[in-house]
Amino acid sequence: MQNYDLDAMNARIEADSGLVQNILDEACKIIVGQRTLLERLIIGMLCNGHILLEGVPGLAKTTAIAALATTVDASFKRLQFTPDLLPADLVGTQIYDQQKGEFYTKKGPIFANVILADEINRAPAKVQSALLEAMQERQVTIGGETYAIDDPFIVLATQNPIEQEGTYPLPEAQVDRFMLKVKVNYPSHSEELQILRRMTTEVIEDIQEVVSCEDIIRFRELTRNIYMAEQLETYIVDLICATRAPEAYQLDDLSPLIEYGASPRATIFLALASRAQAFLSQRGYVTPEDIHEVGMDVLRHRVILSYEAEAEGIDAENIITQLFSKIEVP
Repeated sequence: MQNYDLDAMNARIEADSGLVQNILDEACKIIVGQRTLLERLIIGMLCNGHILLEGVPGLAKTTAIAALATTVDASFKRLQFTPDLLPADLVGTQIYDQQKGEFYTKKGPIFANVILADEINRAPAKVQSALLEAMQERQVTIGGETYAIDDPFIVLATQNPIEQEGTYPLPEAQVDRFMLKVKVNYPSHSEELQILRRMTTEVIEDIQEVVSCEDIIRFRELTRNIYMAEQLETYIVDLICATRAPEAYQLDDLSPLIEYGASPRATIFLALASRAQAFLSQRGYVTPEDIHEVGMDVLRHRVILSYEAEAEGIDAENIITQLFSKIEVP
């Protein structure tokens, strides 16, 4: 850390953290509670990563994404995924101009900075693949021509976990492309009372744009430069490797419960998300608490359980909780 100017980094983070707080303040004009959800959406922006939100209907998943997007001076498109959606409806297509006698390209709604993919598991596999290819490559091919998608580009997708009729569940390999999978929970009693009063009697203020795309890109570069000690880098790798070979970490009881462990993509995303969490905490360095704070959202969709685990009613969160409790923190 001798070549790392922590004071300078802290000063830069403090200068920019006010803008991040402005994003939260504006979103909270509409959203009551759900602080963790809003922070995870900001982490996605800071890390240039896509996010999958899972929760029952009515928990303001779509509203939170739309509110956050409104605070950024960027293009925003909402896509309502349905079983009859076609890939061309998403990425665009070539249209023949009879007057000129030639084809021209009509770009689809995927060409926006922030994409809300509402109920992504209601679209058929070809549409899901078209979206996920754009997420990974950040470009789209239409009629043999390749078109780059503007930066920043973030996909915020939602899915409903309880209604499975007429849905097309995302394969594990495609879910892995989402940086975070965030579970959205019910509000508390006091929050629900506040929701009732705000939505039935109060006048809702308009959300204002408070940051630009250039600000988001600057935040992203700043986040990548936040200091992480070698011991914490090793700790992250230990956590990921323990999902693949638990017996190597004296976790023999977990070995029969895990079919496949997390990929190297999880290692990268856990490091990035931990830095972003430090940014939100106005620190120029990462702590073990930052890793624990975001670890569940990074890993819950990347640990594939065995039939034995499912038979015993054990889910991925049980496994990850044990990993965090049993692997020694540096």
